[in-house]
Amino acid sequence: MQWLPTTKKECERRGWDRLDVILFSGDAYVDHPSFGAAVIGRTIEAMGLRIAIVPQPDWHGDYRDFKKLGRPRLCFMISPGAMDSMVNKYTAARRLRSEDAYSPDGRHDCRPEMPSIVYARILKECFPDVPVVLGGIEASLRRLTHYDYWQDRLRPCLLCDSPADMITYGMGEQVTQDLCRLLEDKLLHGREEAECSVKDFRQLFHKYPLRQTVTLWPKDEIPGGIREDDIILYSHADCLRNKEHHAANFRHIEEQSNVMHPQRLLQEVGDGTFAVVEPPYPVMTQEQVDASFDLPYTRLPHPKYNGKRIPAYEMIKFSVNLHRGCFGGCAFCTISAHQGKFIMSRSKESILREVKQIIEMPDFKGYLSDLGGPSANMYMMSGKDKNICSKCRRPSCIHPGVCPNLNADHRPLLDIYRAVDALPGIKKSFIGSGVRYDLLLHEYKDPALRKAAEDYTRELIVNHVSGRLKVAPEHTEDRVLKFMRKPSFTLFERFKQIFDRINRQAGLRQQIIPYFMSSHPDCHDEDMASLARITRGLDFKLEQVQDFTPTPMTVSTEAWYSGVHPYTLQPCYCAKTPEQKKRQNQYFFWWKDDKSKNSRESRNPRESRQSRESRNSRQSRDSRSSNTSNSPKPKRPRR
Repeated sequence: MQWLPTTKKECERRGWDRLDVILFSGDAYVDHPSFGAAVIGRTIEAMGLRIAIVPQPDWHGDYRDFKKLGRPRLCFMISPGAMDSMVNKYTAARRLRSEDAYSPDGRHDCRPEMPSIVYARILKECFPDVPVVLGGIEASLRRLTHYDYWQDRLRPCLLCDSPADMITYGMGEQVTQDLCRLLEDKLLHGREEAECSVKDFRQLFHKYPLRQTVTLWPKDEIPGGIREDDIILYSHADCLRNKEHHAANFRHIEEQSNVMHPQRLLQEVGDGTFAVVEPPYPVMTQEQVDASFDLPYTRLPHPKYNGKRIPAYEMIKFSVNLHRGCFGGCAFCTISAHQGKFIMSRSKESILREVKQIIEMPDFKGYLSDLGGPSANMYMMSGKDKNICSKCRRPSCIHPGVCPNLNADHRPLLDIYRAVDALPGIKKSFIGSGVRYDLLLHEYKDPALRKAAEDYTRELIVNHVSGRLKVAPEHTEDRVLKFMRKPSFTLFERFKQIFDRINRQAGLRQQIIPYFMSSHPDCHDEDMASLARITRGLDFKLEQVQDFTPTPMTVSTEAWYSGVHPYTLQPCYCAKTPEQKKRQNQYFFWWKDDKSKNSRESRNPRESRQSRESRNSRQSRDSRSSNTSNSPKPKRPRR
């Protein structure tokens, strides 16, 4: 196996004198299925096309990194990084993070802020007539009007700030394959000497609109015209004038990311120009998911990084991703906007092939760091009756309760764990991804599902915890948890009791590590004080905590910006100033003398379960006006 070329010399070694696609990446080039640039590069290579990756080009000076490989036949592509560039660089307090996890030695000077804008501007300056296509999570989350926390303002579709010609959003294999096929077959007809121009590009995709893309068009040139089933969102100008309009837009954006039969979204972005968001592809089949993971990755950083540490790679080098998608629907999470809520699982054979590759790695010592996914225990889960799923608009299959149509069978996952552990060379496989304990504790009507959940819980705790099990209750107060779309904290307490009991029975001394969040919309100081009291009573000294960071395209971010819940348009409190956010965050650290000044209430004895349940009952009663199921839906935006 060899890496995809990154220089002219590497291209020449393959006998290539010109390229079909050149991909510019904001991350270091790690040839691994967890790194988006590698996945897209290998996907294009598998089509028989010539692809090179330019990782972390120097955007200063004479732009030689952007010019060194010349002009591609089809297009330039930009992958800004596996993590949003602004989240990757800054904390919730807008301070520089300690390191860039996707750069060699964690350096901060290897990529600009917003590579989608910076790289595209340079490419258009150097090659004005070559199409530029944006992909990755940075573009996905900015495909329509969005709130930018770091500039504290609403910004329009990313194509309004970047001179690129198209956004491809979501997971990129299908859209990349179709885009390249259309350019190669419909436009260039396979002719080696032919080249695609921007004019050719726009004419082609006006005639053949491509799913899972965003393009800008004057109103009278929208492909196919405005159709009856199009959803016309409030314009960007409307959103600037009225925060509730922006919040109302988000409900449609989220729903169309998670329904089985999505509609096209249109939004005017200024001067009669519309952003046209074509609906996403159907859920990938198991064969398609397997094909992506089975591409010939070296699973290693490019040799140019020899002797350098890439922090993100060190975390995942001995881990295996079992599935994509997440039906948790957490209000602060971007997974559904990028991957969707439907689970796309790999086959057992594909998973075992990857594990065997890891076993052959020279520095592998027999321990897999993770057999997981966006959530650890959703592998192979889906709706029993697809007709019901086809009509469903719920963003979550497990909130406010587990859907009775969900086949939440843990047996396929248990089979994977046991098959992996039986392989020669595997000493232990750990679960590093977050576990949804609400799926484990649900009272399933089917006794087989109940037993499978119990068996999974025991198997997980006894055989797959590396001393510390990560779970994410996020908060203790019912009102805040309801806004977050998370289960009641009483469920976490039940799970902790089971965890402790199984550890005692097995003679193990393991810890459960809960993750919590402060400053989330609808969270008040008194909620944080209660969280401090309750977690103190459980003997937790919290360290795995975070201050809520508004990132584009989540329910929580739109509520934080607009001051109203996007589904109900009911007002909600948000801790916004640095002082308010710091005060809430300090409640986590009652046990540190230097941070306990603002959390004196946490020193009170833990309130009784009866009084807490009474208080949560009052909270639940008081917040019924914001219950999605009982509140009027926001009006459909004007056509």
